[in-house]
Amino acid sequence: MTSTQETPAEELPFNVFARACPSRTTLEHVTGRWGGLTLGALYEGSLRFNELRRRVDGVSEKMLSQTLHALERDGLVHREAQPTNPPRVDYELTPLGRRVAERLLSLIDLVEGHMDEVMTARVRYDETRGGR
Repeated sequence: MTSTQETPAEELPFNVFARACPSRTTLEHVTGRWGGLTLGALYEGSLRFNELRRRVDGVSEKMLSQTLHALERDGLVHREAQPTNPPRVDYELTPLGRRVAERLLSLIDLVEGHMDEVMTARVRYDETRGGR
């Protein structure tokens, strides 16, 4: 198999469906609400913490900090601290983070592009189930 081809799933040493597999934790970091939005926002380019917080509307400072630490630990985000006063910290995607974010953004585009269908399904569901 050449290095440009992807390895079939059955040949991978990790299995996200196995409870103890570390890939499950990384998947949770990527697909969780704040992880996915953070990766998507950083796909546009390097951002400082407060810029990122404004871009990811609704995330608390604590949650963004935890999310960035997890994504950095997983090798998806790079943190660059500048020795200035006050300190300047920039966040950007690693090459792996860019590949993950590209796939995630494709999913986001798909969901956003079909929201009319989703909204129609929700109305139909609520009408047949008595609403929420």
